[in-house]
Amino acid sequence: MKKLHVAVLFGGCSPEYSVSLESAHSVIHHMNKEIYMPVMIGISQKGDWFYFDGTIDKIVNDTWCNPSDCTPAAFTPDRGAQKLLLFRSEQIESIRVDAAFPVLHGKNGEDGTVQGLIELAGIPLIGCGVLASALCMDKDRAHKLVRMAGVRVPKSVVLKSCADTAENLIQAKQMGFPLFIKPIRAGSSYGITKVLAQNALSNAVALAFQYDDQVIIEEAIDGFEVGCAVMGNDDLLVGEVDEIELSGGFFDFTEKYTLKTSAIHVPARVSKEKSDEIKQMAKVIYTTLGCRGFARVDMFLTPAGEIVFNEVNTIPGFTAHSRYPSMMKAAGLPFGEIISHLIELAVGK
Repeated sequence: MKKLHVAVLFGGCSPEYSVSLESAHSVIHHMNKEIYMPVMIGISQKGDWFYFDGTIDKIVNDTWCNPSDCTPAAFTPDRGAQKLLLFRSEQIESIRVDAAFPVLHGKNGEDGTVQGLIELAGIPLIGCGVLASALCMDKDRAHKLVRMAGVRVPKSVVLKSCADTAENLIQAKQMGFPLFIKPIRAGSSYGITKVLAQNALSNAVALAFQYDDQVIIEEAIDGFEVGCAVMGNDDLLVGEVDEIELSGGFFDFTEKYTLKTSAIHVPARVSKEKSDEIKQMAKVIYTTLGCRGFARVDMFLTPAGEIVFNEVNTIPGFTAHSRYPSMMKAAGLPFGEIISHLIELAVGK
């Protein structure tokens, strides 16, 4: 049987470049090499595309981008070809691509841009498509759609520029402190600040604008964060619910990737009835935003037991200790089988 050639895209022109390297390393390591052949495509922080033919340790160590292991590459736009073109010094070679897995986090990878390129090339895409990726990356528009589906979302105000803040800041202050200041389109908690008082508001807004041209100010939700791993196109498989336990502050970049003062509980320390309700809500949010393949749905659970939508990560962290694989493992699906299922969903098996 011919092995399926699965393009794994990593790196990217994004603040989350380093996170992508770790995720891609794990995906490639756990891929069943008897059935699938990984075609490794590295994207530099400048946005240059390369076919990478070195050892995967160089990916996680960020030494992959070197002349001996890399060849300039690009997908052909010919939809019937489904090929990656390699630009050697004297000739152009090609590699068949049966599916593409963008293991890219944040801008220029998780926001629909790369998904559009893959779909234009006629290559089966692993994960959410263009529209769902773009919507889920946009915290404001995602909240508006989910609210229309009957799910509670945090109260919020959107700022479109630093000069646009005066009137909107008055509305934000009326929500009361603490408040969360976030770039509308960013991940891994980059540019996010928890503001406890008015005197810290302007600096937090300025920081968020460094990561995006729009900023959202949200009310802080009492309670704790829960997450749900969802997989599928029509028939959905849901992992066990997880719970983030914080000792203080919020789940920022440092806590997400070091768990220095926080802990993640899988399954979450909630009743079975509440866990089932969270899972059902995750399915509603997933389908409302048009997700396919896989995504992680993040919500808050208030002291009164109310579920409040936070965000959807269409390409969540994929290291062995990341939340998505951990939730699926708790539901009986090990890492390698997750990867196989995702590929099969894309190629229609």
